[in-house]
Amino acid sequence: MGFYEVIFSPTGGTRKAADILADSLSEERIRIDLCDRNLDFENFSFLSVDMVLIAVPSYGGRVPAAAAERLGKLHGNGARAVLVCVYGNRAYDNTLAELQYVTRKAGFQDIAAAAVLAEHSIIRQVAAGRPDEKDISVLKSIAGQIWEKCASGSTTAPQVPGKAPAKPSGMSGGMAPKTSGACTKCGLCAEKCPVGAIDSATMAADRKQCISCMRCIFVCPNGAKKLNPVIASAGGVILSALWGGRKEPELFL
Repeated sequence: MGFYEVIFSPTGGTRKAADILADSLSEERIRIDLCDRNLDFENFSFLSVDMVLIAVPSYGGRVPAAAAERLGKLHGNGARAVLVCVYGNRAYDNTLAELQYVTRKAGFQDIAAAAVLAEHSIIRQVAAGRPDEKDISVLKSIAGQIWEKCASGSTTAPQVPGKAPAKPSGMSGGMAPKTSGACTKCGLCAEKCPVGAIDSATMAADRKQCISCMRCIFVCPNGAKKLNPVIASAGGVILSALWGGRKEPELFL
């Protein structure tokens, strides 16, 4: 049996949360990076005895379109899947339902699902520092419950909230970061952009292609990628006012 971690994590929050679960489920794993647009995802084929942790962030309550497309190219072949959506304390809406829909079409057999918290990728002060120590404890407990289900031989599918298929996923380029004068044209942002939305000569993002994942901000060594401060500030006020209460991880078996 092989253990795999298939993950879409542009700014590291989803990976941080997923790694806590993965570390508790297996000592060894093979990671497949859904952010790497240069990978041929159709080449990945799993065995029915494999376990695959599939983790994506929630973008506007949806699975990011790029992640959904790449997941759809994998060959699940009946491999057991643990589905994880990671969100920044607002809501995950249809994310788990969409993830379940997409992975089933790819041939995976979902046996568990979880909605967990990480620092908001755009408004960093929302859910700041999460997953924290309390989250880590809960996630380890969740991993234990998943293993108990596996040991029992149960392969029943979890009932998750939301609807699928839903409206087109992903976010618009209305939140595309801008490039400041601190840019040295190193090209790292263009290289690492999950959807190839950044021009390698100008380092400017194509607003129609940009999915507002904020990876360019995350990887820039000079802090040259920034959001419009007015938009970011307004977003922080709205999110804090409407969804300021702490939410906790959820498990569906």
